[in-house]
Amino acid sequence: MAGGDGMTDFEEIYTQYFEDVFRYLRGLTADEALSEELTEETFFKALRSLEQFEGKCDVRVWLCQIAKNSYFSYLKKQKRISGEGSPEMLTVNGEDLEKLFADKELAFQLHQCLHDLKEPYKEVFSLRVFGELSFGKIAMLFGKTEHWACVTYHRAKEKIQKGMEE
Repeated sequence: MAGGDGMTDFEEIYTQYFEDVFRYLRGLTADEALSEELTEETFFKALRSLEQFEGKCDVRVWLCQIAKNSYFSYLKKQKRISGEGSPEMLTVNGEDLEKLFADKELAFQLHQCLHDLKEPYKEVFSLRVFGELSFGKIAMLFGKTEHWACVTYHRAKEKIQKGMEE
């Protein structure tokens, strides 16, 4: 963060990356209100630790790591996975998902399968489907290759399909 005053730099980071962080969290939580709350918390934490950011990774990756930690902290506090509520929370990213999850029973079954998935499958699937992230961006978040993200997503999809058939 060389040059300029720190607050101005942070305002630029906030403006530039707010939507990315929000979409990332939206992919994890499938809950708009929670995503907004966690996005604000992410930027608050980022502001407090701005001096420790050494530029060793992309700013977006750094912010998404903070966001992921905020979400996991939230889950620990809740001692349950968000999204157990109404299946409408899944129908957030356009008509395709709305059509797919119009059947409440089907949406609930999908939530159950997703809930039972182990990591990193659960997160990769959520980021791809709900967060609409590319395999390249998912790979960046995990510090892995694009091929790894693609294979992990397809394995998650297979596990969910198998779970839905049972």
